[in-house]
Amino acid sequence: MKLKIKLPLLFMLVFVLIIFPGAVFIKNFMPEKPKILKLPIMPVQLEVAFYLLILTGMVFAILAIYLHFNITKPLQLLNTRLKRVNISRPVILSSKRRDEIGELYNHFNEMEDRLYQAHKEQIGMIAAMAHDLKTPLTTINGFVELLALQKNLSEKETQEYYELILKKTKHIAELINTFSSYTKGEVELDALDMKSVPAQKLFASIATEYETELSGFDFELAWENSFKANQPIMIDEHMIRRVFGNLFSNAVRYGERKDLKVYMRGYVRGEYVFFQVEDNGAGVPEKELPLLFQKFFTVDKSRQNQNGGMGLGLASCKSIIEHHGGEISAFHSHYGGLGIRFALPLVK
Repeated sequence: MKLKIKLPLLFMLVFVLIIFPGAVFIKNFMPEKPKILKLPIMPVQLEVAFYLLILTGMVFAILAIYLHFNITKPLQLLNTRLKRVNISRPVILSSKRRDEIGELYNHFNEMEDRLYQAHKEQIGMIAAMAHDLKTPLTTINGFVELLALQKNLSEKETQEYYELILKKTKHIAELINTFSSYTKGEVELDALDMKSVPAQKLFASIATEYETELSGFDFELAWENSFKANQPIMIDEHMIRRVFGNLFSNAVRYGERKDLKVYMRGYVRGEYVFFQVEDNGAGVPEKELPLLFQKFFTVDKSRQNQNGGMGLGLASCKSIIEHHGGEISAFHSHYGGLGIRFALPLVK
């Protein structure tokens, strides 16, 4: 039972046990027309007042005990746990209650779990950055040592080594630019420029743009939607276009088919607008679909190095969609490749 129901019932109980007997006492034992001066107190009145005082004390004692064990003590336990929040190994604060205190415990557990997940992401991000930077730096260091130690290198070999070093330094610069762009995008999410945009108009604009772009690669885009003219969504259009850009870029980069075909669909379900982008490409193993939105996650490291992906594109998409109050997910498309679906709330 909720506290907003429990507490009024308690005070109603106090009213029944104290106020009502008090009213009966006044009606039966006090004069109807009291004098202006002090009223004489009869022995029976004194006895009733004494028992009424005892009853009042008992009720308030019971009320105090109840409030202590049902409100004060649980809050004290929560405060104690807040002092020992452990982001490296969260401890569940269990409660079987279904009132506001139980909800507070559940929200605390969710908060600690989110902190734990954020901590894991930070560690994973640092490890991924270290790995991605270490590989080209190791190559550069090796070629610099060769140039320094081997004095009898031919001019052709020396030039090749310099070109390889230049290539690796450019790769490092690209990595740093990618990290910088991602963090800049995350900062921009705190200041979204939200405007009402018709879902049908946005869909047609995106589809027309990428139909032209994909045709330049000899790829095909098939698109359809069931939007109506009066179905607006509140979005930062620049950010949502960035999401579509990442999805189409991934389809081209990882599709691994000369006859690649991308499918784009839009529809409304309930109070949300849904967008889907699918392809007939190589796809992603089923078990790795839930991991696609993790920072720096890539299905295949060799494919990452070959195609230049850093595993930040879909993580960025997830942040953008969630900041718009929506959700994004990946699924295995019946066309054979990868499908990405995201939902944005309709303007009520």
